[in-house]
This record gives sequence, C-alpha cells and structure tokens, in this order.
Amino acid sequence: MIKVLTTDVDEFYQLCNPEKENLCLYGYPNEQWQVNFPTEEVPPELPEPTLGINFARDGMQEKDWLSLVAVHNDAWLLSVAFCYGAGFGFDKADRKRLFTMINDLPTIFEVVTGTAKKQANEKSSVSTHGSNKSKSGSKVVNAISLSL
Repeated sequence: MIKVLTTDVDEFYQLCNPEKENLCLYGYPNEQWQVNFPTEEVPPELPEPTLGINFARDGMQEKDWLSLVAVHNDAWLLSVAFCYGAGFGFDKADRKRLFTMINDLPTIFEVVTGTAKKQANEKSSVSTHGSNKSKSGSKVVNAISLSL
C-alpha cells in the first residue's frame, strides 16, 4: 500500500478514473498492487474493502486524495487485524499486545503525508535531550520509518 501511494502515484492516479465503476485498491505481500473492481463476495470473516476510491479523485487535490485513500486503507487494515485476532481467540492481553505492536509502526497516512518522519525525528530529539532513557528506542523508530 505504501509503494502505490508514494512511489507509483502517477500510475495509480491514472488507473483510478472516476468515470469507471467502484474501484478498490488491492495490496499484496510481495509489494505488488492493483486497482480493480470489488470482488463478487468478500469472505464473511473479513471486513468489506473501501469501495469507490476513484470517485473523489478529480474533486480534490492529488495529495489530499492520496491521504484520503491512505486513511481508508489504515482503517481497513486495523479492522482486518482485529478480525483475525477475534478469529484466533485473542483475549484482552493479546488484543492489547496487537494494538501496541500496530501503534509502534507509522500508519500509511503518516507515511504518505510525511508525518511519520517528523514524529520519528521528534522522538529522537526528545530522547537525546532529556532523560536517561536509552537511545536504542529512537533508533528503532527511525529505522522502521526509514524502511517503509
């Protein structure tokens, strides 16, 4: 998802023609993606993907439209994560751990808008100026942000 909304923006923009029917963005684990019509039937254990990402394209500035698509993808990914958690029988502690793990990474929206880098830099500067905390935590955050 990050690749399509940061690196492959021009191609993505062209594929999201508002004259077409509802379109969805599909991302795959191998960093490939596609814009296509919604699947006929989503498995009942999964939330519905965001439909119609193409409709707002021409009514907004490109960066605002990309941010909107990013926010919708973040919401869908969160819902999928917790649906899988429920399916695996996560208890309160497991859900809390999942939530913490998710929050330790920047959202797609934060990466697309550039706020992830700003937050990583702020965390880094706070840890180097103030307390006796280890610097390794800020290095991990910066490494995660840079790897995305």
